[in-house]
Amino acid sequence: MVVAAVICVLALALAGTVAYGWRTGAFDFLRGANAASGSGTGAKNAADGGGNQSLNRISSPKPDDSAAAQARRLVSAMSMTERVGQLVMVPLFAGTDPSALASTIQNDHAGSVLIIGNWTGGTASVKAAADQLQGYAPSGNRLIIATDQEGGQVQHLTGTGFDVMPSAVEQGAMGTDQLRASAKTWGSQLTAAGVNVDLAPVLGTVTVDRASNAPIGALNRDFGLDAAGNAAHGVAFVEGMRDAGVETSVKHYPGLGAVTGNTDFTAEGILDTTTTLDGSEIGAFDTAIRQSSPAMVMMSLATYQAIDPANPAVFSSAIIEKHLRGDLGYDGVVTSDSLSAEALSGYDATQLGVRMVEAGGDLACIGQVDYAEPILRGLNMQASADEAFAKKVTESAVRVMTLKIRMGLAQAK
Repeated sequence: MVVAAVICVLALALAGTVAYGWRTGAFDFLRGANAASGSGTGAKNAADGGGNQSLNRISSPKPDDSAAAQARRLVSAMSMTERVGQLVMVPLFAGTDPSALASTIQNDHAGSVLIIGNWTGGTASVKAAADQLQGYAPSGNRLIIATDQEGGQVQHLTGTGFDVMPSAVEQGAMGTDQLRASAKTWGSQLTAAGVNVDLAPVLGTVTVDRASNAPIGALNRDFGLDAAGNAAHGVAFVEGMRDAGVETSVKHYPGLGAVTGNTDFTAEGILDTTTTLDGSEIGAFDTAIRQSSPAMVMMSLATYQAIDPANPAVFSSAIIEKHLRGDLGYDGVVTSDSLSAEALSGYDATQLGVRMVEAGGDLACIGQVDYAEPILRGLNMQASADEAFAKKVTESAVRVMTLKIRMGLAQAK
């Protein structure tokens, strides 16, 4: 009787162990063996359906559908010429038929257009041009269409449908909530005109006599405040435009408030001797970038003696890669001020885009039509000859396409 009782207890314990192991999957290898031998298929499917689903979840992770991942897939399918094309913004001047850019967009794959000059026909005329330009672009990779709509003396688009924008100094006198609301209104007018990026606001802090500061102070292009005030108003402008569906580019990094020459028109008086990486002037930019994540940061064409005396900011890896990308962690699109400006007239035109990309920049803004071809040619030649440079082109194209995806201009298949 005792032996029988012991055997009974052992049998019950063994049965419990088997049941527990089967329930927790400890004997899954046995079910796998059954599947491999083709026996017991019906019973196996009924018993281990939950287990297989668990295994499938482990072995099949959800695809990365982030904008950056989509951009990498899109760029991987592009030829190098197509990638290079995403790195240029070509100009369309007022009075020029958009068909003048058809070949540049269709054959050279230019991915962005700058609406420049005095467009006085209102939102309807700009929208007609923008629509025609978009018609030349692939349906899955639409154009970034940008303009300089700062206010005051720098407002390229006027006429019916566009408010007369106050100067930035006048905007600086507004409260930040009021400025954000106003920027939303101005942005809605750009949206109605088919423009999706405003190359504004200016975040330079003027540290010299305003009248002598030709690019900014003399034109009232800054908010007219100290660095902290300029940063706060810059954030309000960026966020207001974004509220209207328009992205922005803060400019001209790391500031033009301490020079006397206007880089658009001269190569003289454009050496900044006071701006430092830990100073309040660059701090206005860095604060606004951290707080508002603008789509673009436009690089200055001036040279900064205390940071990189050998290169203008647009060609300075110390400023772009080390500080802006590294220290600040900015992963958006770094664009140039116009590479056709007088400040860069001493450089070979074919090397302008190359130097920008080598320094870590992404998008070559071109203000003169005849510069587009040599800049594109130089980029393509360097990408063909230099594998490391071609990799940089690819990285920049991914950043541009990431922005386009976020803006709804492109989508991975």
